Amino acid sequence: MQSLPARCVWRRSCLLTSPRRAYTTDSVKQKPYYITTPIFYPNAAPHIGHLHSLVVADIFARYSKLVNPLKPVHFVTGTDEHGLKIQNAAKAKGMDPLAFCDELSEHFRNLTKKADVSCTRFTRTTERQHCDAVTHLWKELDSKGLIYKGSHAGWYSVSDETFYPPTQVARAEKDGVEYYVSTTSGSRVEWQEEENYKFRLSAFRETLLSHYSAHPEAIYPPQHHTDIVASLQEPLEDLSVSRKRSRLTWGIPVPNDSEHTIYVWIDALTTYLSSVGYPFPPSGVEGVPSGTAQGWPPNVQVIGKDILRFHAVYFPAMLHAIGLPFSQRLLAHSHWTVDRAKMSKSVGNVADPIKAIDEFGIDLVRYYLARVGGRFKDDVDWSQEQLQKHSREIISALGNLLMRATSSKIMKKVAKVKRPRAVDVPDDPLYAPLKRDLGRLALTFHALIEGFQVADAVEEVVQVLDSANLLMTQAAPWAKEASSQDAAYVQSLVFETLRQCGILLQPIMPGKAALLLDSLDVPATERTLADAAFARRDVGDVRQGVRLFDVDLSKM
Repeated sequence: MQSLPARCVWRRSCLLTSPRRAYTTDSVKQKPYYITTPIFYPNAAPHIGHLHSLVVADIFARYSKLVNPLKPVHFVTGTDEHGLKIQNAAKAKGMDPLAFCDELSEHFRNLTKKADVSCTRFTRTTERQHCDAVTHLWKELDSKGLIYKGSHAGWYSVSDETFYPPTQVARAEKDGVEYYVSTTSGSRVEWQEEENYKFRLSAFRETLLSHYSAHPEAIYPPQHHTDIVASLQEPLEDLSVSRKRSRLTWGIPVPNDSEHTIYVWIDALTTYLSSVGYPFPPSGVEGVPSGTAQGWPPNVQVIGKDILRFHAVYFPAMLHAIGLPFSQRLLAHSHWTVDRAKMSKSVGNVADPIKAIDEFGIDLVRYYLARVGGRFKDDVDWSQEQLQKHSREIISALGNLLMRATSSKIMKKVAKVKRPRAVDVPDDPLYAPLKRDLGRLALTFHALIEGFQVADAVEEVVQVLDSANLLMTQAAPWAKEASSQDAAYVQSLVFETLRQCGILLQPIMPGKAALLLDSLDVPATERTLADAAFARRDVGDVRQGVRLFDVDLSKM
């Protein structure tokens, strides 16, 4: 067995559950919920697009726990640390590639902590376990006759780490200098010819086409599913899966051929397998595929739309080749612009997620990412103005509602009577609209989240909060004219609104949602999706004077 280079070393990672744990027959049958983000390229500091991917995946990971608290969740993120782009970036800084990755990878790890992201595994592709998994995958593909040595010529992008066909390349000019770019990503490409190894991707076109034709839900949004199906109508070219070591030294060597380095995308895509214990042992349970106990296949893979082909074509072809099921769903989200212009380091308009979190707090930033970026179909704009606007929206709708409902005047008035359960509030025309909204909120929210309509789910919550605020204004329970009983009816419905919305907002704004539920004295064991049903539970000893958001709206 060929030894791995010293750079492929064991790494300490945010591994909360071991990928090699023992599984019982019952746990094998109950496949963990498995979700992944892209494995980020640490050739520069994180930007807002990285934060978006992390937060979107975290929303679904936390929502799985909301639906079934007893079901394990495997949530994988990390950094993709091999390849020519890293090699060149480290050289430009006069650094050893591993030291360069050590430094920048830590920025991404810190972002997961600062963003309150509940990842269970932060994987680095320089970890020995991962390198071993990549080598094992290569050998599996090779043993099946799916890898062969040939020659390859084409337009190669260093920044994208991929070859592009001539149909996706165009001539460009700047300052009188002509060059070529990918029409897909806008990155520069250069013509390269070299001997390398190839994977017989062409053998899997019909399998992939059949799968996606039968599973329209496999890729979201729908337009991306349509694009992939359309692309599979044409023959697939075999995929270049190695680079000459004379050109690329920073990577995992091809087994039994020290002159070649494994293609970085094969390396990166294997992360989703290695992070949950690949190569998988047999399940030991009849009818249960290998890897099920470890969570395979992923329930959701969150990716940027620019890397869809790698995840929708290359990766599933490799999975099918080694007898593993495809990922259940791909969520290919749109990109973020800044003040309606594409983010660019050269222009200097790259949005800094750390700065935004420090200024607004992570819960408001997460809310903005979900509210504005949670439709996924079109590129969306990151702007200070919009962040302030949506921060004001939730502070007013949620924070101010809690303050209004727990004001001294209302609390004293309600104390004179027994506050009823929300379900027992009369179906008076004043109360009926909010009761109706509360009766359907949890089910509507669940259906929207299951359909990847995160922004619409958040909007449903905001609309119910707005209805509760409107009831407060119309009923004016603090006024002298309002009876104690009427004040109790209003407060009961408002507390029920806050309770339900607090539970549903846990995946979106985990910190503020927890503070809200604590202030309502909702037990930690009564914060699941089932508990969000109308009047399923009642609030306890509500605390007064709780400020959910320590932000001055007048300065926004």
